[in-house]
Amino acid sequence: MDIALQLGVQNLLARYAHAIDDDRLEEWPDLFVEDGRYRLTTAENLALGHPLSLIVADSRAMLRDRVSALRHANIYEAQRYRHMHCATLVEAIDARTVRAVSSFQVLRIMHGGESMPFASGRYLDRIRLADAGMQFEERVVVCDSRAFDTLLAIPL
Repeated sequence: MDIALQLGVQNLLARYAHAIDDDRLEEWPDLFVEDGRYRLTTAENLALGHPLSLIVADSRAMLRDRVSALRHANIYEAQRYRHMHCATLVEAIDARTVRAVSSFQVLRIMHGGESMPFASGRYLDRIRLADAGMQFEERVVVCDSRAFDTLLAIPL
């Protein structure tokens, strides 16, 4: 195992979680390459080979548009997330690309202070290695459940 590679991937995953959890959503798209892809689906859809997704963005510009909509257009109850991820497996594909799989759980904290489990699942990541650091080429968020009790406003 390449410890530096493992630590670099875990650092990217932590920067992703902190950007969302600390409401620094404008930093979130910069964790992706220019033509990076973000997709949120369910374990059921993935297992059945269905291409259906709850959210799809296939460029950094689309991710920026999503953040802009969250800030200026969408109306949703004030809330924030707290990500926890673990069991990260990292596999080098070639000298410039790695694949990572990790489990996650997201707690949702409402404006009034109540916390509740919101989503769990796994991240399927394809990460590009560059001199400037690591960025996601693709992040597929695979949720264990297909039931959500509210709008999926904030990225998982």
